[in-house]
Amino acid sequence: MAMHARAFFLEHLRLPFSDATVVGNTYYAAPQPDSPLRLRISFARTIRADEYEGIRLTVLHAERGELDAVTLLFQDHHTFDHRDAAQGRRPTESGYATINEFKDRPDWVPWKDAHTNRLRDAIEQYAAVWFPAARAATAPTSAANRTAHHTPAPPPASSVSGRTR
Repeated sequence: MAMHARAFFLEHLRLPFSDATVVGNTYYAAPQPDSPLRLRISFARTIRADEYEGIRLTVLHAERGELDAVTLLFQDHHTFDHRDAAQGRRPTESGYATINEFKDRPDWVPWKDAHTNRLRDAIEQYAAVWFPAARAATAPTSAANRTAHHTPAPPPASSVSGRTR
């Protein structure tokens, strides 16, 4: 499978859901135990064949089906800014902030050098709306680590040499 979806979801995005699996090019998770809700994440297609502009998150209910869905665009989350800048690709050009699937090239990794922190943070924010107990059970995210904290400055240390640490 040329998309290497398992590697993308499990190694690059490193989503915090312990009860999850990848089937084909789709990620499935049960973020809250004993809940009828499931999270499905798949690649969002463009109008071109085998080209994807983001990922689609869907909340599924075991009996009611699809409850909500949202598409997170790679462009909005700066996932491929570095790659596109290195290739001189601009937002108005074909291929900008997208990935392509080449089924005849099993060695092709479409998201090589992708920056996924903002995308992962957005996935976690979306999941927190539908699965609030799962958020409390996971480790702090990179977004939580960037939260501004006001801490008082330490008192000046006195020393003989006049230097402080």
